[in-house]
Amino acid sequence: MGGLEREYARLSGIARDAAEAAAGPIRHYYRGSSNVRYKDDDSPVTAADEAAEAAIRDVLRAACPDHGIYGEEGGADGLDKEWLWLVDPIDGTKGFVRGDPLFSTQIALMHQGELVLGVSSASEFGELAWGWRGGGARLNGTRLRVADTERMDRTILSFGNIQSFAADPEQWARVGTLMRQVHRHRGYGDFLHYHRLAQGRLDAVVESDLNILDIAALSVIVREAGGVVTDLSGGPLTLQTRGIVAATPAMHPQILQALQG
Repeated sequence: MGGLEREYARLSGIARDAAEAAAGPIRHYYRGSSNVRYKDDDSPVTAADEAAEAAIRDVLRAACPDHGIYGEEGGADGLDKEWLWLVDPIDGTKGFVRGDPLFSTQIALMHQGELVLGVSSASEFGELAWGWRGGGARLNGTRLRVADTERMDRTILSFGNIQSFAADPEQWARVGTLMRQVHRHRGYGDFLHYHRLAQGRLDAVVESDLNILDIAALSVIVREAGGVVTDLSGGPLTLQTRGIVAATPAMHPQILQALQG
């Protein structure tokens, strides 16, 4: 293990500690009142989101005082730093406030602009996934590997939020054609379909409307499980990414081509 990989492994442990610190306030508010209010974009935010992010920031600042942090609730501090943490304390807040356990804490790390580690903690669902560059990916301690699917008619495809596709008749027609070509299509959403992709239980995930904080950690986990993850144009993920294609190595170019027409 090289020097950088050892550092990624060490920092992955810190990220898991931060996710565990967030689980306490999340559990407290999930069992009780979540005090929901709405942002300007009509997305909900709760006391749980804020308390969980504060707990994560406390752990990261104590362990890595020279790193930047970009959080869903607390905003960005140090976007120009060599190391930048990306934090979504509760991805899936809409489900959280309705008592649905399909939400997660997402913590990723960028090093010199590249995503190098990710932790996805679905504390109420009972799944903890993590991975770092060169270190593989694990779910509850079990090594992850994507499926070896190579044919469209054997592919299980899961869609996330695709509102932008639905608003464009030409793009929506391509989505419809793709749905007819694959073996099965699903809509697991949030962390769940990325965990399942990394486990080899489905073959591709497509989303057109998201925030990089939603999927930064998950993209590392899928990549380290042997998958391919890009934006909708086939490029690398950046802080501005709003759409994603994640799939097995053989299916990724086929799914991307189908979406691009």
